[in-house]
Amino acid sequence: MLFVQNFNPASFADSVVSLLTAFVLGTLIGAERQYRQRSAGLRTNVLVALGAAAFVDLAVLVAGADGAARVISYVVSGVGFLGAGVIMKEGGDVRGLNTAATLWASAAVGACAGADYVAEAVLLTVMVIAGNTLLRPLVKAIDRAPIRDAESEAIYEVYVLADSARASEAREALYTILNKARYPVADIETEVVGHGMLEIVATLVSQSVDREELNRAMVELKQVDGISRARLEMSTSE
Repeated sequence: MLFVQNFNPASFADSVVSLLTAFVLGTLIGAERQYRQRSAGLRTNVLVALGAAAFVDLAVLVAGADGAARVISYVVSGVGFLGAGVIMKEGGDVRGLNTAATLWASAAVGACAGADYVAEAVLLTVMVIAGNTLLRPLVKAIDRAPIRDAESEAIYEVYVLADSARASEAREALYTILNKARYPVADIETEVVGHGMLEIVATLVSQSVDREELNRAMVELKQVDGISRARLEMSTSE
């Protein structure tokens, strides 16, 4: 029987330690995720860590260190596909990135345990849990901090509503006023929006602006003959 031939008490004990380590550490990571009510919670993180440990441990038994190294590379790519399944796009927002990254880290914990690097697996687990818990206050503080336009990177567009009969003068005034404010135009588009009216959209070269400077430019544009409205819009660059 192959089982009798392949069974080695020392190797079996080593596998028990590896898999049990992955199970316990995956439970610690997953418990925090379950508490936060994430889509990939306790059982998912345990199974990812345990599965990674089992594959790596089997590779060590069958093919040694070289085989384990190859399997680890497959685990990394395979868990990447699994993580993609928990990432969702809702409108302009992307959700689940942190959960996917945690699954990836759980697989790394399991791979360490399967390769018999138990201390490294424990250290990685502590760092993963710390990243998901201790950094939360810092994330909230950064998110709530007021953002100055001059320090943010975004796409800025100036919208001008002009009389079609004076479109060329409106475009020239748009270029002149924005250049005077030191905000050169990267691109400009014109669209007919109604009887005798055009909307001119100028995209600025700069990705960081002084809002007060541009507001003054908007006021100046509104005073140009043929321009009835001017406004500034911002959108994220990523």
